[in-house]
Amino acid sequence: MLVQINGVNKIRELLPAINDEHGGVIVQVESPMEPNVFHDMLKHSITKWKMQGKKGVWIKIPIELANLVEIAVKEGFWYHHAEPDYLMLVHWIADSESTIPANASHKVSIGAIVLNHKRELLVVQENIGRLKGSGIWKIPTGTLEEGENIFEGAIRELKEETGIDTEFMEVLAFRQIPRSFFNKSDLFFLCMMRPLSFHIQKQDLEIEAAQWMAFEEYANQPLIQKDGLSKYIRDLCLAKSEGDYQGFTPMTITSSVIDDHISSLYFLKDALHQD
Repeated sequence: MLVQINGVNKIRELLPAINDEHGGVIVQVESPMEPNVFHDMLKHSITKWKMQGKKGVWIKIPIELANLVEIAVKEGFWYHHAEPDYLMLVHWIADSESTIPANASHKVSIGAIVLNHKRELLVVQENIGRLKGSGIWKIPTGTLEEGENIFEGAIRELKEETGIDTEFMEVLAFRQIPRSFFNKSDLFFLCMMRPLSFHIQKQDLEIEAAQWMAFEEYANQPLIQKDGLSKYIRDLCLAKSEGDYQGFTPMTITSSVIDDHISSLYFLKDALHQD
């Protein structure tokens, strides 16, 4: 960037940036720099981006360069999200109303119904959490990892907690709790799984006990009969086992609108007639 200092034209170095898809820029600070150098580059970069009509400015600062965060905040940036190795800051520099999306708004978890040919349900007792030491048997549950599909997370969680290999069949239902986890909503997907193995090897860290239990014994537990979610899990499992209920199965699709990303569309396959 060419500027005039004391009547002399000088080139001011700008922060390296790439354009995003929404009229803004993304800066990724990779090399250490003195705070005063970063401050000077940031101020002049913002001036240049405003002249170019840019809107949002994102700066990704690695954790080892956290000393630069205060400088960016004083220039109008705010925290958007953080990961173990970096902090993402953002600043809306356009005169229009900000359209910067909020940080992730939901936590996604799964519950897995695994019913074998003997009409036995795979159940566990928790070693951590609210039900620890209660003696209550429940279906395996878990939280999806970053970038993980629902069906992948269900298969992984079952393998980790019980050692059972499974095949994903359907999403039977899902539940939302708004403002549950650090003010984020909790989405819970109830999944129907087919067992591919039957020998249980429980995970000691999270699971106190695991077993195959007769469905009627599971369903007759006092908590299952009075807790709202547990009652619906019981009823959905029963309806599915008797062929009276159809859930949502995933279909892999590719969308040219979002850069040919591969995604999973969940729907009632038998209800859709395709050529």
